[in-house]
Amino acid sequence: MRAVWYEENGDASVLQFGEMADPEPGPGEVRVRVATSGVNPSDWKRRQVAGPGTAFPRVIPNQDGAGVIDQVGDGVPASRVGERVWLYQSQFGRPFGTAAEYTVQPANRAVPLPDNVDFTLAAGLGVPALTAHRCVFADGPLAGKTVLVPGGAGAVGNMALQMARIGGAASIISTVSGDAKAEIARQAGARHTVNYRTEDTAARILELTDGQGVDLIVEVDYSGNFAVSQRIIKRSGSITIYAAGDGPAPPFQFPVSNVNVRHVLVYDMPEEAKTAGVADTNRWLASGELVGMDGPHFPLEDTAGAHEAVRAATVGKVVIDVS
Repeated sequence: MRAVWYEENGDASVLQFGEMADPEPGPGEVRVRVATSGVNPSDWKRRQVAGPGTAFPRVIPNQDGAGVIDQVGDGVPASRVGERVWLYQSQFGRPFGTAAEYTVQPANRAVPLPDNVDFTLAAGLGVPALTAHRCVFADGPLAGKTVLVPGGAGAVGNMALQMARIGGAASIISTVSGDAKAEIARQAGARHTVNYRTEDTAARILELTDGQGVDLIVEVDYSGNFAVSQRIIKRSGSITIYAAGDGPAPPFQFPVSNVNVRHVLVYDMPEEAKTAGVADTNRWLASGELVGMDGPHFPLEDTAGAHEAVRAATVGKVVIDVS
């Protein structure tokens, strides 16, 4: 099979493209002929992390993807052959992810794909959808609540806006850096957008909420946004953090009481949370309520370019067309 891999950590130049032996599924596994591979920030960060070497002698990157099951291992129903699926957590604790023509995965990580969903959208589910689902719903129903999603034009932020809308939030606000991103956020479900480059973000959010603040913040930059969060979070509100930012860790101090701060990492969040996220995501995909973000496509041999596009914070979901 054609594949991309690396054998040492480093920048995108460590990625190699070539031929590898086709993998075979073991007990409880399926083999998927990969159609598309989605790229997330954690993919290039895992590749680039400094250290003496990789966790495995050879790593095929990328956690997310989509394709068709063409073989099953012992214990997996033969009826799954030919099934269209989306993949998540493909390279967590395993050497081979989705940047290859075939990948072998535990059967439960290959999720049946609704007929109305194409492989491009499916490649952008995994990390963004399950992270957003946990961030939005971990602390209960949204009815009557005001939700703030900083960075609503990002992959996770966009999913979070859509899920907050689907979940019945009373009001949804997103912070953005310009008009184009504001339009993306509004289409996803933001009732209001605030340009953090040109407006006093906290003051504007307090104005939009009649001075009450917000019940939930789905946070992409906890350190960078903490000064705003301190001013706008309600008593007994929640901040769910999926990216802490590059600055120093701020103190967990707020002028109101009972603020819940939750760190969300999709890879090791509870299995029941993953199961609930998968079930809701598939239901909303099938109904057409949840949609993807258009973004640049790359061929498999330019996986390095795809990684660099994500590292540069390219707007839209970066997808590798594998086959």
